[in-house]
Order: sequence, then C-alpha cells, then structure tokens
Amino acid sequence: MQPDHPPLAVVMDLLLDAVCVVDEKGCYMFVSAGFERILGYRSDEVLGRPMIELVHPDDYERTLQAANEIMAGQPKLHFQNRYVRKDGRVVHIQWSARWSETDRVRIAVGHDITELKHAEAMQAALLAISEAAHADGDLHALFPRIHQIIGQLLPANNFFVALIDPQRGMVEFPYFVDEHDAAPAPLPLETETLSNAVIRSGQALLLTPDTLAELHAHQEPVIGHAALDWLGVPLCTANGVIGALVVQSYHSDTRYTAQDKQLLQFVSTQIASAIERKRNLAWLEHLVGHDALTGLPNRSRFHERLEQALESANREHLRLALLYLDLDGFKRINDRHGHDLGDQLLREAGARIRQCVRQSDMVARLGGDEFVVLLYGIAHPGHATAVADAIRKELQRPFMLEGHAVHISASIGVALHPEDGEEKKPLLRHADNAMYAAKRKGGNRLGALETGGPVP
Repeated sequence: MQPDHPPLAVVMDLLLDAVCVVDEKGCYMFVSAGFERILGYRSDEVLGRPMIELVHPDDYERTLQAANEIMAGQPKLHFQNRYVRKDGRVVHIQWSARWSETDRVRIAVGHDITELKHAEAMQAALLAISEAAHADGDLHALFPRIHQIIGQLLPANNFFVALIDPQRGMVEFPYFVDEHDAAPAPLPLETETLSNAVIRSGQALLLTPDTLAELHAHQEPVIGHAALDWLGVPLCTANGVIGALVVQSYHSDTRYTAQDKQLLQFVSTQIASAIERKRNLAWLEHLVGHDALTGLPNRSRFHERLEQALESANREHLRLALLYLDLDGFKRINDRHGHDLGDQLLREAGARIRQCVRQSDMVARLGGDEFVVLLYGIAHPGHATAVADAIRKELQRPFMLEGHAVHISASIGVALHPEDGEEKKPLLRHADNAMYAAKRKGGNRLGALETGGPVP
C-alpha cells in the first residue's frame, strides 16, 4: 500500500518562500502562504490584482521587461527586485520563474533576501565612509558624500549634521539640507533642542506620532517646521560625543522605524571617526600655516599667499598693496608688564588689524611685534593709504589688559604693486624700508618711500 502524500497545495503552503502563479495579463491567480509571510497580503487580497502593483516603483520598468522575457521562453533563475509590503516596508526578493506555454501562466518562487541586502548595504556604506574619510578634501566635501551614503540606507531628503565647536562650546550646523528651513544659527549646547538632547545624552532618539509618551517627554522648542518623524543619533568617538546626525520627515509616505535607528547608529561611529579625522587634519594644516599666539597666518603662509597674489595680479593686471607694521614701544611694555600681558597685547592688536580690512585681504604675523597686511585688488593707491591710516588710528586706542590701560602706536610702511615692484622681494624690501623710515621719524605714522614720503 502506497503511503498517503499531502496535497501539493499543502506542501507549497509549508514552504517559507513565496510561490506565485500569474496569468498572461500579469494578474495573480495563486499565491502560497509564504507570500503573506513575506509581503503581508492574504491570498484573497491579491488574487486578480496585477502583480506590478506591489512592485517598488523604481523597479517597475525592469520587472516588466523581465516578465516579457520569461513569457518569451527565457526562464529567470536569480532575478532580484523590490516589493512594497502591506505595512509599507520595502522587501528585496530573488525570483526563480518560468513560463508554462501549455497553461499560459508564469510560475515563480520568491526568496526573501532583505536581510542579506541590508548586510551588503551596510558593508558598502562602511567602506564608502572609510574611503571618503581618506579622500582629498575637507569637511565641506565630506558632508555631501555622507548624505549620499546615508540616503542609500534610508530616506534622507531632510538631513543635517550638528557638531560641537570645542573652542566656543556651541553647536553648529555645518551641513543642513531641508525642504523647508535654512541652517539654524549656532546654539549653546545647553539650549533645549532635540539635537542637543541627543548630543548631551549620547543616546539615539526616534520620535513619531506613534511614540506619543516619548514625544511628550521631549518638549524642546522646535526650530523651523515641525517634523512628522524625527530620528537623531549621536556621533561618538573615543574622546566623547562630538555631535549628531539627524534625518526628519514631513510627510506620511516617509516614516522612520526602530530598524532605521539601528542602521543609522551602526554607521554613525564610522562617520564620527571620519569627521574627527578631517577635523584633525584641518587643525594640523592650520597649525602649520598659522601663528600659535594670534591665530593669524604665519610668515610661511604669508609668503605662499603673496606669491599667488602677485602671479594673479600680473596676469590680470590688478593692483595690490603691502602694509608692513611694527608696534612702537612694544618692548618697553613687555619688559614693564611681563610677557603674559605682552602676548595679550599682540593678540588684541592682531584682532584690531583684522577688523580694519576686508575678508578677502590677509593679515599675518611675521614674528615678534611685526605684522603685514596684503590688500588684493585695490582700485587706486589712495585705498592702501586709507586702510593703513585706519589701522594706525585703531591701534592708538588704549588696550585694557589686566586692569591696565596700555598705549601703543604703529609705524606702517606702504608698498604698491606694480608701482614699487612686480615681484616679491623688491615689494617686501620697499615696504620694510618704508616702515623703518616712518619709525625713524618718531613712529605712529605711515611710510611710502616713493609715493610722497612719511605721512603724519
């Protein structure tokens, strides 16, 4: 006696994979129990519906092309595409399918490979972040790449990076992409905002209309438009939390889940390391080219910039000017009040000089109490004299340092390009000689050797 075998339909329903039969019009004729497990739809909800309605919109075209090839007699053994589950989640499925000419139907078996795809995406993201961290460019080049990488893992149309400025203790928003709002101004870390809450706590935060209890526990004021879903994760390094990554959604068709939070947390450590690496490189480059006391460009960086400016000025027939400054009486003040106050005076003097020029101009400290100003693209010689005199008057104002009203002045030599030289050495020599000519006249004046002599 032959043993009883379970009906074929029962066997198919025991399979974890989905078994589907689709007619030549592309509509479902049969789906197994595995179909509901993978896509969330019962058989009575899909029978008679076009198969393509459940396919992810971005995969419509190639899915229809594959269907036509199958119906033309070309079986597919490893075709992969994405479907949208009943609950809105996206699943990746690998299909084995063929056409039955006798029955005029497509028969397919689908295997859920969503977890495998997520694992592959995570590995690809980590590799891409590592490559971005070691690529040329600064943070401004890194942030758009990070945005692109995260956008391949989860919806990130609205995305921003919040970073702590360790010098000022403020939270800044160096990268901010949002469909409604511009980047907020820097905020103190103590300000009660959602991103600050993530940074202070070092904990990820997911807020949705479904998490009302948690939402009520975080009633920080909203800056800009209120999001429907808000997901933020801290950027953690070995030295502590340096900021936060945030994605947000204003529309019900883009929702964030605990799985999205897990994904963002997984890549955040690598991103934090990449940001810290770029910051450290930028700081090292700054140290190489800047004076440690005043933060101004140093002698090396100034000479580099001057050569570039002269090359450009000669090529484009532009005028530039050099102002060579020496503080009158600085040694006397330094000896009388000490080096600490002298250092403060140099820092304050550098800051005042910087305030007298344009953002495009350069102020550098050459060493000791000597400063130099590079004015690029000036309209006429009188502009250089006017700027130099504004600096002289600004440095004449008393400096309040450690309870003392400290008075200094400056001798300033002025040299013009091309009148006083078209190359670096003669231009610098002219400015230096003009400065010493002013100092020999008693200081607190401008010197311009070939353009009228010392100016009182």
